[in-house]
Amino acid sequence: MSRAPEVITFGCRLNAYESEVIKGHAETAGWTDTVVINSCAVTKEAERQARQTIRRLRRERPDARIVVTGCAAQIDPERFAAMPEVDRVIGNSEKMQAETYLAPSEAKVAVADIMTVKETALHLIGGFEGRARAFVEVQQGCDHRCTFCIIPFGRGNNRSVPLGPLVDQVRQLVEAGYGEIVLTGVDITGYGTDLPGTPTLGQAVRRLLAQVPELPRLRLSSLDPVEIDQDLLRLVADEPRLMPHFHLSVQAGDDMILKRMKRRHLRGDVIEIARRLRELRPDVALGADIIAGFPTESEEMFANSLALVDEVGLTHLHVFPYSSRPGTPAAKMPQLSGMIVKERAARLRAKGEAVMTAYLDAQIGRIAAVLVEQDGQGHCQHYLPVRIEGDVAPGSIQAVRITERAGSHLIGKLAA
Repeated sequence: MSRAPEVITFGCRLNAYESEVIKGHAETAGWTDTVVINSCAVTKEAERQARQTIRRLRRERPDARIVVTGCAAQIDPERFAAMPEVDRVIGNSEKMQAETYLAPSEAKVAVADIMTVKETALHLIGGFEGRARAFVEVQQGCDHRCTFCIIPFGRGNNRSVPLGPLVDQVRQLVEAGYGEIVLTGVDITGYGTDLPGTPTLGQAVRRLLAQVPELPRLRLSSLDPVEIDQDLLRLVADEPRLMPHFHLSVQAGDDMILKRMKRRHLRGDVIEIARRLRELRPDVALGADIIAGFPTESEEMFANSLALVDEVGLTHLHVFPYSSRPGTPAAKMPQLSGMIVKERAARLRAKGEAVMTAYLDAQIGRIAAVLVEQDGQGHCQHYLPVRIEGDVAPGSIQAVRITERAGSHLIGKLAA
């Protein structure tokens, strides 16, 4: 008996969204007994995990067709094509096109130059299986060239989704019962620079919320600290449907390292935007990406990144050990030893666990608005995991009084 197509996703929320598109196209085209690997290239470890999964799949399913796509496949298609376990490699642009799945092809590799892609089309998705939360792509690609990052070469330049299709997609998902929409992309604060009138992300979000008043909750993925526009700041203050949890693309807390990374902000900019966000929304929760062990990083420079966690009041920390990517300027800089990189990442993660534990403990006794996902569990407005005692319907938003912390999640009862 043939099996429905399966998609295995690595990496970011954008990949999660695109995997739903891939699954729909594969099902429509009748791709039975096929596994699609939607790969990530942000670190060497992500690529290693993808290759490991491919080899394991071939052992477990010798008769399945294995197709590889995603950023790692886009950047280095020949490497994946050379794997005997792989039947086909398709690029990041090709994976989103229905004709890729409908048209028969003898070519093992179908990967075009991503830098020639000028537009991105929103793909209407009926739903995300088993979730109360749905991701919606607002833009693709990135016009910046941070020295450590290979992703623009996997995603191309900035391409934004016009507001009309964006509103249609969100309305469709809300009508399907989704209680929360997450706007995602590669560089979402770069939204609109390629559209007529160059609307900002804040302007797009304001219009989206106005045109879909029935949308219960809206969440944003990672934001560049210096590209948060005034319209978005006004929404932080005035729009309760915009969730008070913002993740900042910080990367480092030392000015010299930020300059060597070719970031567009300095340490003071991060502190100031955090101050401004809390001034507008006192209960705001802030997260950040921080890279440990960037080339030339001294112990003093690392200490500045560690100290920034407390200075900004970060609670949701994503720590990345620096991973050298061939073809990036940072790969040519003096590298730190792997032992130092690993040790600094461990210290940052320990700091992240400590601040998160303290933040979770601070929620005890408070009322949280929890979007129920499955098995009586969900996430509150600050994106903290909560387990609810009693029967609650998936997809509903419940007022929950937090009674205790159990490890890395909270427990609560329905508020009277």
